[in-house]
Amino acid sequence: MSETTANDGDVVLVQRDGGIATVVLNRPEKLNALNKAMWERIAVVMRELGADETVRCVVLRGAGDKAMGPGADISEFESERSNAEQATEYGALMHNAMHAIRDCPHPVIALIKGLCVGGALEIALMCDMRICGEGSRFGVPINRLGLVMAYPEVEALVGLVGRSIALEILYEARVFGAAEAKEKGLVNRVVPDDAVEEETYKTVRRIADGAPLVNRWHKKFVDRVLAGGAPLSAEEQAEGFACFDTEDFNTGFRAFLAKEKPEFEGR
Repeated sequence: MSETTANDGDVVLVQRDGGIATVVLNRPEKLNALNKAMWERIAVVMRELGADETVRCVVLRGAGDKAMGPGADISEFESERSNAEQATEYGALMHNAMHAIRDCPHPVIALIKGLCVGGALEIALMCDMRICGEGSRFGVPINRLGLVMAYPEVEALVGLVGRSIALEILYEARVFGAAEAKEKGLVNRVVPDDAVEEETYKTVRRIADGAPLVNRWHKKFVDRVLAGGAPLSAEEQAEGFACFDTEDFNTGFRAFLAKEKPEFEGR
């Protein structure tokens, strides 16, 4: 990576390699357990990247090879989440971060190594795609703590795997392997553990090589379709053809005719 930005005791790192940004949950001594500082920083970082039009794709991962994360840092519960009032305030921080991931206009890919449970899995659910290793493990064992998954995370889980599988995951609170996660629809791709980074960044480079405006439009259109609601407005319908007025369209079709690789500029 060409550039690393560190903040708030390095709990979240931002690494840049051209148009590819990697956001690293950086508490490897705690297996990247999520604390208040991390949730606050994730929200800031993801909104900054979302507003940066030079970004082509974002990778979200945990530091090291052992875990994307084991979930919440339980040591904070007594001081930060000991009652419903505190938990509501803390939950607002969590949801602000999750929504910043979900609402990022750029493609966001989760690179998952090792354990990915609880809050870490909820973060991964907010990403557009998830690529993991064969040794990765998943689950939401929060009913063992007397906790519920709140509505925004439930919405993401149900949207990904459906009602019955979502309830199975929440009811049983099992931690299960990558093959089962793929079968349930939690992840897009399972690869050997030593190939997760290579496969993820190959995927990301393919995405980044595409027209960035088109990637943003496709993300917006898919989310609009899933949201349902009122029929598409005339303005929304027209947006499906706005690409024809972009420089990237001219670049793309001319490169295709010339049998060359297009160099898109996002204009």
